Amino acid sequence: MEPPSQVSFQEKKRVVQKQEVEATIYMNFMKSHCCYDAIPTSCKLVIFDTKLQVKKAFFALVSNGLRAAPLWDNKLQRFVGMLTITDFINILHCYYRSPLVQMYELENHKIETWRDVYLQCSNHFLISISPEASLFDAIYSLLKYKIHRLPVIDPVSGNVLHILTHKRILKFLHIFWKKIPKPSFIGKQIQELGIGTFRNIATVQQTATLYDALSIFVERRVSALPVLDEKGKVVSLYSRFDVINLAAQKTYNNLDVTMQEAIRRRVCFVEGVIKCYPDETLETIIDRIVKAEVHRLVLVDRTNMVKGIVSLSDLLQAMVLAPAGIDALLS
Repeated sequence: MEPPSQVSFQEKKRVVQKQEVEATIYMNFMKSHCCYDAIPTSCKLVIFDTKLQVKKAFFALVSNGLRAAPLWDNKLQRFVGMLTITDFINILHCYYRSPLVQMYELENHKIETWRDVYLQCSNHFLISISPEASLFDAIYSLLKYKIHRLPVIDPVSGNVLHILTHKRILKFLHIFWKKIPKPSFIGKQIQELGIGTFRNIATVQQTATLYDALSIFVERRVSALPVLDEKGKVVSLYSRFDVINLAAQKTYNNLDVTMQEAIRRRVCFVEGVIKCYPDETLETIIDRIVKAEVHRLVLVDRTNMVKGIVSLSDLLQAMVLAPAGIDALLS
């Protein structure tokens, strides 16, 4: 019979080995599946020529329920970038003066004109991926370059096959949720795992103006803002997608309205405040974020005070990249 100390050592060794294996389950899943696997059987894709007017392009995004589109340069005969909601926000933030002054740049600029202006202060190039590349590589690119949309481009034809997102990748994993081993760490509380952003959370007061919110989007590069009342409690969520709907409602000429009024005017689908609590498990968090089809959960305490944000990027970093020794969110 082995001495107690030896038994204890062997038991600890087995526990450590099991934890090491469990930690790599989702990483290995993503490495064993390629981007083509995650492309849905049916999806909508719109492509814009760079000579199209910016305003018409944003109207087209809204009417098709899309958040981004690849840009085709006819002179170069290749895709040169993406037009996204971020561009719309940057244009409004850059050129807005007052409700009495029309934004000539939004009304008349072509996409190529805006790109010429934007590229002067940004080293922006098209980041894409091959359909044969692994989903692990796709996650790394999304998080490293801090982008929300990754075009999957056929290297032979040069055609865009799909726009891959954090949401689609996590949903793809969720489809196979019951077919792969369940690691014990997903039963742990989110506060114990430390997944999310807990300091310097970007928020906006409901008495602030819509232009103030755009400034925060531009400066902090966040995708949504918890809207707080005078007591500091979260009452709503205002996302980048809400901004693109200003084009649909043609209300982008007045950005001096309060956030309270901007939220009241929303007539489109509203994501709402999907919350989570520090004592909820990682498995609960993943189920909620996938089923609600949102990009983040607002972490609150039981009095509805904001304590953090748990985003798709946070989840993919912790579950897929961290086991490989990569912290793309800090790069």
